[in-house]
Amino acid sequence: MKKFKTVVAVLTMALIAGTSTSFAQDKMMKDKKMKEKTVMVGGAEMYPSKNIVENAVNSKDHTTLVAAVKAADLVETLQGDGPFTVFAPTNKAFDKLPEGTVVTLLKPENKKKLQTVLTYHVVAGDMKAADIVAAIKKGNGKATFKTVSGGTLTAMMKGKKVVLKDENGGMAMVTIANVNQSNGVIHIIDSVVLPK
Repeated sequence: MKKFKTVVAVLTMALIAGTSTSFAQDKMMKDKKMKEKTVMVGGAEMYPSKNIVENAVNSKDHTTLVAAVKAADLVETLQGDGPFTVFAPTNKAFDKLPEGTVVTLLKPENKKKLQTVLTYHVVAGDMKAADIVAAIKKGNGKATFKTVSGGTLTAMMKGKKVVLKDENGGMAMVTIANVNQSNGVIHIIDSVVLPK
């Protein structure tokens, strides 16, 4: 009986120790999340400790973009070290394109074209909104950025919002800025920008 009580006591102590460790781990996870300044995009929290792809797949507003990134074989690239500045069009932005454009771009035979369109939305480096605005001020109202595809995007201000102009004169407004990632930053835009 005495031996049984000792075993029960030892098991109880082990259980208490295990529970307190579990509580400690839970607290550490909550503390980490509290320290991480997340931004809500497409109904999901975007964590600065995750990379561009890890965050984008959780946004219900970016399912078209994620499908396009996968079809273009750019997942590995956007999971890389970077840093990258990505101007990420929403599903509604893709819907503004002429009917059939997205379906056509997603076809395997158009992979190269799709890669060009997607990398036209990416600029090397980690450019926060303040950096873009500073470049616009320095350029007397306009700043030109070279994209990963080799094209250029022109940024300007419209009131307090940053607007991008593509090489065809198309315009896109930044609707959510500074969505920080482990390998760069995402700025959500309301239209797809297109290279020449």
